[in-house]
Amino acid sequence: MRSIAQPGPPAPERIQWAEARGRGFSFTLQAGLPLLEAAQRGFAAAGFAGGTLNIRGGALGPFAYVMPALSTTGENAAFYSDIFRPPGVTRLRLATMTLGRRDGAPFFHCHGIWTEADGRPGGGHILPEDTFVLEPFSVAAFGVDGAVFTTEPDPETNFRLFGPLPSAAMRATTTSRAFALRLRPNQDFAGALEAFCEQRGISRARIHGGVGSTIGAHFVDGRTVEPFATELTISAGAIAPGAGGGLEATLDVALVDYTGGFAVGRLVRGDNPVLMTMELVLEVLG
Repeated sequence: MRSIAQPGPPAPERIQWAEARGRGFSFTLQAGLPLLEAAQRGFAAAGFAGGTLNIRGGALGPFAYVMPALSTTGENAAFYSDIFRPPGVTRLRLATMTLGRRDGAPFFHCHGIWTEADGRPGGGHILPEDTFVLEPFSVAAFGVDGAVFTTEPDPETNFRLFGPLPSAAMRATTTSRAFALRLRPNQDFAGALEAFCEQRGISRARIHGGVGSTIGAHFVDGRTVEPFATELTISAGAIAPGAGGGLEATLDVALVDYTGGFAVGRLVRGDNPVLMTMELVLEVLG
């Protein structure tokens, strides 16, 4: 399996996780607000400090983002591009967001693909404070109670990254057992999730959110993304018993690589290692 050397030593625990309770709900992002504030308000109104968003459509402007890029200093295995600020209306095709905390304040990590005002397709990492909701639009959320994604220094990658930490329950109305996860580098995306569920007797789970990166990508239809640095969003995902008796993860994704190439499809199990991080929430169904 492909791997990329990271600047720091690998952490012994390859999946950072926290068990919690959760609930799915929907709300409308308010126009005129920064995307971060609009998301935080929606979660707070439902009684949650954070969780995930799955977004299908929506108008943003002003809008700012970065793409994956090669590292020019060697301090990281890969890095970010300069900031892009396309003029006019940017219309999301799909995106996923993790809402948590950084330096004691709300913050998000969000990847997506979109169409810019001139018709140009775009994709990458959306910047929280510089992106605004232009028109109100509805989003699907999954709130997490008892865990919070929190930005911390990560010696392995030499980045500050979101990872789940246990938190005091807010007593929000919840319906499901859930796990907030962060997968660390150089382990197969699907295989790590399957092993995590098998070890805990989980037979079925639904993935909410899903923000991270893989070392290129291999798809079930035979397509391959060769450039190693990507920004990835999960459009749909689940873990369930497979035909061979074990658990199988299905992961439908969209990504952009550091050359500007796009790819959408279902990932092959066993051949898509994590590059920097992959954060998501598992809702336990059985």
